[in-house]
Amino acid sequence: MQINEVSLEQIVKQVLSEMKGVPNSTQKAAASLPAEARVAMLTGEKQIEVKKFKIPEIGDDEILVEVEGCGICGTDVHEYKGDPFALIPVVLGHEGTGKIVKIGKNVKKDSAGKSVSVGDRIVTCTIPCNDCDICNLQPEKANLCENSGIYGLISDDEYHFNGWFGEYIILRKGSTFFKVNDMSLDLRLLIEPSAVVVHAVERAKTTNLLRFDSKVLVQGCGPIGLLLIAVVRTLGIQNIVAVDGDQKRLEMAKRLGATETINFKDYSGLEEMIKAINKVTDGGAHFAFQCTGVPQAAANIWKFVRRGGGLCEVGFFVNNGDATINPHFDICNKEITVVGSWVYTLKDYVTTFDFLKRASEIGLPIEELITHRFSLDQINEAMEVNIK
Repeated sequence: MQINEVSLEQIVKQVLSEMKGVPNSTQKAAASLPAEARVAMLTGEKQIEVKKFKIPEIGDDEILVEVEGCGICGTDVHEYKGDPFALIPVVLGHEGTGKIVKIGKNVKKDSAGKSVSVGDRIVTCTIPCNDCDICNLQPEKANLCENSGIYGLISDDEYHFNGWFGEYIILRKGSTFFKVNDMSLDLRLLIEPSAVVVHAVERAKTTNLLRFDSKVLVQGCGPIGLLLIAVVRTLGIQNIVAVDGDQKRLEMAKRLGATETINFKDYSGLEEMIKAINKVTDGGAHFAFQCTGVPQAAANIWKFVRRGGGLCEVGFFVNNGDATINPHFDICNKEITVVGSWVYTLKDYVTTFDFLKRASEIGLPIEELITHRFSLDQINEAMEVNIK
């Protein structure tokens, strides 16, 4: 199996040139922009078509970004396979990054207060509605805004350039975004999934159960689980157990900071796995992160946590079904503290930038999570490789 983090190569690179008589940034954008550009639009289940549209004029509060790359997320795959969000037709892709080529006159700063202009590299966060109870009363939890938008999960409309699977994307008024000129392209492609993980760890920290000597278990070593191991390792936690059924993923888990690995395929049943985990953790995990979208895995992980321990569920971003637990043995008898985690906040993005830089500084092979590169015309192949 392969680590399902796939980056999308940029197809067209524009050369910016200067003209006389108008401001420099405007000259460059005007000189290089094509009249039309392509997007990869999901038009049916497992059917993506590369379409060309006229690039509209952007408004005073909007930004036109030339796409440099985008990762494929598990959410993209779910939408590709069955349209669970009823978005078709839609241009997918939310793990993207690119270069500002045109900017509205009212856009002066990014969401961290940094000045922005043509040529800056950026990543996007969410589009909060700024009108619901969460946005008005708990803006620090804008990730829970039920009306929030995310580029790559917006149905096709008059903009067309709504996702990162294309040559350009248009950021609308009210969008949140960050300037990331000081990061490599590959690190920028990992910002969005890393923010998911950073948010999960921040949620876990609210339990006060993550300490330097904690024995932490991470179940599921796909991209999210592997990044989670890296985040926990950069916090200074030394004892990390990775659980998965794929040996190559477990080997990568070791390289990213896991001290012990458990391949569940090596055991005949749950009871044997519990014994193995209890052995390497001296009685069970102090804290566990559930990073799969498998209901049975979500039911099993409670058994791996010791009395007084904690659990963060971060694996279910779509409805994959119910998980059965025993409230007496799994929760009450062990007095487990449980938190859920849902996407990310603006603050998590800022923290994520520091995490990625720190992970690189201490030698964690974060960028190796990008395993394949495809052109826009190969998008259907890219999705199928991700599924495998």
